[in-house]
Amino acid sequence: MARIGLGALLRMTARRHPDRVALIDPADKPLWSGRPAITWTYAAAAEIVDRLARGLRAWRLPPGSRIGLCLPGSAESALALLAVEAAGHTPCLLPVSWDEDSLVAAVQGVGVSAILTQARLGTGELAERICAVAVRYFGLRYVAAFGPDVPDGVINLDGMVLDERAAASDEPGARPSPAPVGTGIVTFAAGDPGRAVHRSFGSLVAAATAHLVSTRVGPDERILSLIGPHDLRGLATGLTASLVSGAALETLPLFDGAAFAASLAREVPTHLVAPGFLEANLAGRALPSSLRSVALAHRAPVRFPNRSRRPDQALRVEAVIDSLAFDETAILSGRRGTARDLALVLASPERLALPESLIAITRTQEGRLAFRGQACACAPLHRGIPASEPAEIWRPSPYEPVVTAGLATALVAGPTHTRDAVPSSFAHA
Repeated sequence: MARIGLGALLRMTARRHPDRVALIDPADKPLWSGRPAITWTYAAAAEIVDRLARGLRAWRLPPGSRIGLCLPGSAESALALLAVEAAGHTPCLLPVSWDEDSLVAAVQGVGVSAILTQARLGTGELAERICAVAVRYFGLRYVAAFGPDVPDGVINLDGMVLDERAAASDEPGARPSPAPVGTGIVTFAAGDPGRAVHRSFGSLVAAATAHLVSTRVGPDERILSLIGPHDLRGLATGLTASLVSGAALETLPLFDGAAFAASLAREVPTHLVAPGFLEANLAGRALPSSLRSVALAHRAPVRFPNRSRRPDQALRVEAVIDSLAFDETAILSGRRGTARDLALVLASPERLALPESLIAITRTQEGRLAFRGQACACAPLHRGIPASEPAEIWRPSPYEPVVTAGLATALVAGPTHTRDAVPSSFAHA
C-alpha cells in the first residue's frame, strides 16, 4: 500500500462507476458558507480535482511543496486535498479552529508555501485570517479561496475551476501526472502547531482499511461524519474510508441538531461517525432503520463507558464501533460484542487479529502500548523534513490501558517515555 494514493482510488471508482455518489454537502451549507449544497458523483469529483490540480501545477512551486488546507469538512476540503495530491504536492491540514498565532506557528514550522481556504465559515472570515498570516510569514507565496466574496489579492479557486475548462478542452483525456514518490500528508498531533507529523498516502489508506474491517462500509452506502477532516482520526474514518470502500461521504462541519436529524433520516444505508461523547445523547433514542452502524471516535486518553447498561441506555443500532486515535500515530477500531471489541484488544493486544504488515500492537515492559505496520507508519517533521522511520519499527505511545476483569475500562497517560522505552527484544523485530 506504500504507493497507493487517494486520487488513484477516486479515479478508479470514477471509471467503473461514474454515477455513484462520492460527496454530499449538507443542506444547510448556504447558511454558513454562502456556497450551494451540491451532491457530487465520482466522475464529477474526479473532473474538478483534475481542473484544480492543473491550476495548482501552474504555480511556481517545486514538486512536493507543502500546501496548507484550512477548510471545514465540506466537499471543497475533500476536492482540495485530492487536487493538492494530484498536483504532486503535500497537503498540510490546518484546523479552522486555530487562531492567527497558531496558524503562523504551523506554517513557519512546516514551511508552507501556499494555503487553500474559503471566504467565510459562519460569521468568521477565514480568507481574511489567512491573509493576516501571510503578512506575518513571507514564505507563504500563494493564498487561494473558494467564494463567494473572495478578498482582493486572494486567488479565486472557483475561477480557477472555470478557467480550466478551456485548458481541458485543448487536452482531451489529460490527467495529472503521478505525484512524486515520497509525498504524503501533514497533520498535527494533539492539535499542537509545533508537533507536525508526516505520513504517506499509503499509510493513510492502510489506516482506513484497518478501520473498515470493523465498520464494514459497502459501495453505494453513506458515511455521515461529525468529525473534522484535519487529523488521522477524521481522515481514516471519513474521506479515506469512503474512497477505499467506494461509498459516499457527507460531513456536517457546524453541528446543528435539526440539520443532523434531517440528514440522519435520509433513506440511504448510513454509517455514522460521531465523537465518543455523543453516545449518551444517542443512547435510548429511536434511530432510523437505515442506520447500519455508529462509530464512536475517541482520542487517547479516554475512559470507556460502563458496558452494564439498561436497555434504555444502549445504542439501538445494528453495530457499534469504538475508534480510538493515539495522537497521530495510530487509530484502532473494534466492533462491540465481537472478538475485536476494543475493550478486549486493548487488554490483550494479541486479539487484534489483523495482518502484522498492516498494523500490530503490543505492550512494552512498562505497560504502555506500541504500534508498528503500514497503518501507523508516520514520522515527526524536523525543520520541515520527515524523519526516516520505516513501518517495521515499533512506535511507542505514552498510553497504557486500565484493565478490569479482562476488559480495558480506560486508557491513561503513563510517565514520559522515549523510543528507548521499547524493549530491545522487539525494537527491531
